[in-house]
Amino acid sequence: MKSLLHERPLITEEHEIVPSHLSVAGKAGHEDMTDQVEPDNPAGNALDWFPVPINFRTGSDPLPQPWEDRFGPLRRGAVDDLVVVGQIGQSIDGRIATVTGHSKYINGPAGLAHLHRLRALVDAVLVGIGTAIADDPQLTVRRVTGPSPARIVLDPRGRLPSDARILTADGTRRLVITAEGVRPPLPKDVEIAEIPARAGEIAPAAILAALAERGFRRVLIEGGAHTVSRFIAAGCLDRLHVMVAPIMFGSGQTGVTLAPIATADQALRSPMRAHLIGDEVLLDCDLSAQRVAVGCAKKST
Repeated sequence: MKSLLHERPLITEEHEIVPSHLSVAGKAGHEDMTDQVEPDNPAGNALDWFPVPINFRTGSDPLPQPWEDRFGPLRRGAVDDLVVVGQIGQSIDGRIATVTGHSKYINGPAGLAHLHRLRALVDAVLVGIGTAIADDPQLTVRRVTGPSPARIVLDPRGRLPSDARILTADGTRRLVITAEGVRPPLPKDVEIAEIPARAGEIAPAAILAALAERGFRRVLIEGGAHTVSRFIAAGCLDRLHVMVAPIMFGSGQTGVTLAPIATADQALRSPMRAHLIGDEVLLDCDLSAQRVAVGCAKKST
């Protein structure tokens, strides 16, 4: 049994639900799902997505709908030059895993497609070492059209295996963030950023400053729960995308954990928009009012 405190990914690559009425051939087709048949666009209007990754970065006109409503707020930073978005996939009752640590399947194909769209629009995707070790994710864009972002692992103690799939040499930048003085034995073409740590943790603002120094302007904090929660608590997210699946666990691990509060008026409140995507609901939370200023990226990736 995995520890209940073990960091879990918030939407993983395995979170795909294949309807029971599909045949074996149908399941194979589902697994090779492309934009034209993605579940949240059954009418085929996902064809409008193809130019979005390029126009998102270089154009000034609004994106075609529904992409402008979902992703338009990520084009420009409200506080500085950076745009930092976190994402969580959870049940209706706010759970990301059962009491045993089991997390399949919370989000379905619609949530997975949304996650891959986020990856296609950012310069870099970051995960904590717990997620990197437990799930050995690829962090590439495969479900939709678009470029894969740079892959970043937050690994203060240098525990990432040198053969982790995140480090695959595929032409995409790979960066491992460690505590100062920690130099793990990684492939020579993998970048390492050493940042001072306190009590084994590296401050999110220092992480963003290091990423800006290396030219990353839009960053996706993909997981796990501990990492996303730390970025929220530190005021280092502009947006938080919460994808809610139509299931309830009743118990288990929660997604976001912040410092305890005594009264409801002390709660973190933010403007929010809801989007129905397939049978799931995306809650787009605007956290820019509490975001601390970090700086500007030296160059665009």
